[in-house]
Amino acid sequence: MNKYLKSVHKGLKSPSALLIARLVAILVIVCQLGCSSTKVKEYAEETPVLSLQEYFNGEIDAYGIFQNRSGKVVKRFHVLMNASWKGDVGTLDETFTYSDNSTSRRVWILQRTGKNTFTGTAGDVVGQAYGEVAGNTFYWNYVLDLEVDGSHYHVKFDDWMYLMDKKIMLNKSKMSKWGFDLGEVTLTFIKR
Repeated sequence: MNKYLKSVHKGLKSPSALLIARLVAILVIVCQLGCSSTKVKEYAEETPVLSLQEYFNGEIDAYGIFQNRSGKVVKRFHVLMNASWKGDVGTLDETFTYSDNSTSRRVWILQRTGKNTFTGTAGDVVGQAYGEVAGNTFYWNYVLDLEVDGSHYHVKFDDWMYLMDKKIMLNKSKMSKWGFDLGEVTLTFIKR
């Protein structure tokens, strides 16, 4: 084994081999950091207990910001959500108004698939979203078809929602593509 390590080390003396080795090491570190994530079940004992059917029912205002990966706020927005449920199927009709006065709309259709699990679809979501509730927390992940200046990008969202009381919920979303951080969305939901 020692002989093998010496030959590898000898091969790394060339500048191109050293560069490749460093790039591989950086890639391994980035992948390890991306794989270490909190599990929603860790919040199972937190209160108040979140019921999506109860909280996402009626009119809800949300105020949010989008920060790029350096932390700069590049967009502010308000969301008016009209939410309702019929059995295990929920509809969240969201109207976004941005600080530049542009608007957009997303309509989520949520389906309860188990005691604490949900799937969801929307017009700009690629495939299905998957979510789970535990305690006061809802973890939700999906791929969004994001349009920027006429081009479309498939961006992964990891959403964490935390119920603070019966009217207020905080939401933090991380956006990424190919494992690289693109930015964060922070929202405060206020139930009317």
